[in-house]
Amino acid sequence: MKTPKRLQPLVDDGLIDEVLMQLMSGKEAQVFVVRCGDDVRCAKVFKEAKQRSFKQAVQYQEGRKERNSRRARAMSKKTRYGQKEQEQAWLTAEVDALYRLAAADVRVPKPYGFVDGVLLMEMITDAEGDVAPRLDDVTLTHEQALRYHDKVITDVVRMLCAGLIHGDLSEFNVLVDAEGPVIIDLPQAVDAAGNNSAAAMLERDVDNMRAYFGRFAPELLTTHYAKEMWALYEAGELHPDSKLTGHFTFSTHTANVDELMEVIDDAKEEEAERQARMRDDDDSDEIPQPY
Repeated sequence: MKTPKRLQPLVDDGLIDEVLMQLMSGKEAQVFVVRCGDDVRCAKVFKEAKQRSFKQAVQYQEGRKERNSRRARAMSKKTRYGQKEQEQAWLTAEVDALYRLAAADVRVPKPYGFVDGVLLMEMITDAEGDVAPRLDDVTLTHEQALRYHDKVITDVVRMLCAGLIHGDLSEFNVLVDAEGPVIIDLPQAVDAAGNNSAAAMLERDVDNMRAYFGRFAPELLTTHYAKEMWALYEAGELHPDSKLTGHFTFSTHTANVDELMEVIDDAKEEEAERQARMRDDDDSDEIPQPY
């Protein structure tokens, strides 16, 4: 096929020898099958921000660390430079996550590099060597559903131990190769320790998997792996090889509404005082104007 414009620089640099076919086109990126020497790989071409429909939600980005203080300030102020850097940070999030998770023994496509908005990575294939299907496109036996669910839960635990939560895990973001599930699509990966929504996103990911595999193994529908692993994580007792049961004892404690409202009122008062101090600081920094 004709080489797409975004892939031409990689062809010119010898990183890609031939573009074989387009594999898919989604809201975030286009994926092509390419030949690199004797190997067949995937090239994920991220779309430019104005062409993408997926929102770079603050909810996902919360907790991500920016080590360069100048970039961090620019990103927080949303300057033109800051917006460009934030866009780059969003694009490299999946690359960073893939390297991090591969090192943690999570089944993800092996990354081979990221150049000019193009991610080169392993192509996941089935037993016949064809492109592996999505989990949503396969029909499972009861035994397969239990085995695949166990593998996904194991990988989610390892991800959490590595400090990450997928954030958008579903049967559409898992491929099935000859050995089982492979987790893909990680640009929205969430920082487990620094994101206030981490527990909720983990539960959504795990519950999506429970609902899917529960179609073939209904006994999974009564499990609570997300709550069990998060409780262990918060207690510092979750390890990559932790054996979970799927059982969780829910608290029977009834919240005291009056105490809760007092806490909320105190927090509002503290925030109001903080905002007032900030306004006072801004006023003291102003240059006196002639009248």
